[in-house]
Amino acid sequence: MSDTRYKLHPVSAFINFMKSLKELIIPFIVIFGVNIFRDGGMSAMFSQGWIGLLPLLIGLVVVLFSLIIGIIKWKRFVYWFEDGELRIEYGLFVKKKRYIPFERIQSLNYTEGIFHRPFNLVKVRVETAGSGKIGEAEAELTAINREDADRIEKEMEHAKHRGVPTMGPHEAVEESVEETGEAKKEVKTLYRMSMKELLILATTSGGIGVVISAVAVFLSQFSDLIPYETIYEEVMLFLRFGYLIAALAVFAGLLVAWIISVILTVLANYQFTIQVDDDHIYITRGLLEKKKISVPFKRIQGIKVSRNPLRELFGYAVVTVESAGGSMGGKDEKIRLFPLVKQARMLPILAELFPDMQFQPELTKAPKRSVHFYYRLDFLWLLPVIGLMSYFFFPYGLLSLLIVPPVIAIGVWQHRTTGYALTGRQLTMEFRGFSKHTFYVWKKRVQAVNVLQTYFQRKKDLASIQATIKSGMLGYSARINYMEKDDATRILDWYHPLPISVKQKGQPE
Repeated sequence: MSDTRYKLHPVSAFINFMKSLKELIIPFIVIFGVNIFRDGGMSAMFSQGWIGLLPLLIGLVVVLFSLIIGIIKWKRFVYWFEDGELRIEYGLFVKKKRYIPFERIQSLNYTEGIFHRPFNLVKVRVETAGSGKIGEAEAELTAINREDADRIEKEMEHAKHRGVPTMGPHEAVEESVEETGEAKKEVKTLYRMSMKELLILATTSGGIGVVISAVAVFLSQFSDLIPYETIYEEVMLFLRFGYLIAALAVFAGLLVAWIISVILTVLANYQFTIQVDDDHIYITRGLLEKKKISVPFKRIQGIKVSRNPLRELFGYAVVTVESAGGSMGGKDEKIRLFPLVKQARMLPILAELFPDMQFQPELTKAPKRSVHFYYRLDFLWLLPVIGLMSYFFFPYGLLSLLIVPPVIAIGVWQHRTTGYALTGRQLTMEFRGFSKHTFYVWKKRVQAVNVLQTYFQRKKDLASIQATIKSGMLGYSARINYMEKDDATRILDWYHPLPISVKQKGQPE
């Protein structure tokens, strides 16, 4: 049993305070925005005595209350080690305790924000296999010293490898490690993203959509205050100067959004590094906020390599690890082993990380007779649209027929990509929406294999195959469509030791 109780660094009180202020930004903008647009503007607040200053006084009280709450959270938060568990106690009016057995801890993820670095602090997220909500850690230590973070890791490793109750003080841990002769694990650096790769990632990431969405969400909070009629009149007046100027203005707006997305991507992935020891993969990234996550090898369920057409043209790919526990951040964000990497550089590193997996197997492709299945469904909704456009906007509506060749070309493209390979106890599946995805999984990690046939597929002896693994909270499924029925049976026989017939869509189990 340990008599030592550890506290968070005092900076955690300020960080809690800043989190509260972040949540209050929109209400404050709404409150003061209303006063700015009313008669007299902000000056009217000071000309009406204490009644006019009431919104400001309420705001100051709320800020002061948030600061007090942040200090209380810091004062009441303690943690310690006892009986092979990380124990946490927090709360003022309702005291809460959380006991986390070390053997349940999958990873300790570190984050260094702008308030952590000046004091050599880190935020520690404790990830377990049974963490609650999507992207939510089992526990979070807002700000602790690096030495304290190392102490937690040593306690966890000692408990897992020795299976004995842990000690409390730092010195006792060191003595215990020395007595058992347990050497510190050697960490090897396998990959560090170059500045060239970082810039290519930033300029091709598609983050402009995220920026525009964030702006739209922000503006939606003030929909009642936005003078839409006035804006509409100004836009129509602006259009009178010519559509070219309007197009240039739209282009300038998109360019600014793209530049912002490039900057954000560079900041988020700066000095992206992959390190490895016997049990974990360590991924470090970030400039303003440095993040370090650990991915246990035993939790990795599968690997997915993705290439959009532009990156595929130049030989670049994105590699995602499908893990049963852990995430890249506070959200249920997929763990990117390589945000962007040349395929020639990627393959040797993957082979070193996963020596029992083949990353260039010979694929069995979809049969030629299934090619029309990849685009004919699109015609079911395209033909009525083309017919209506041609009828109501004749003759210009006939230009809608130009969409037919691209649809057919994309379908043929998808057909040529689709394939699978069975190599020992490994399943490889390759498919394409618009981007090309190659999915690698071990047989022991597959949760389910489903094979479905529609009426039309059954007539052509075709089938669709889907493999599901445990990944995050929702799992991940890879699917290849319109393969040979015999291929579907082969995959089922590989997955199941007994012969299984193909399930037809609509048939009972």
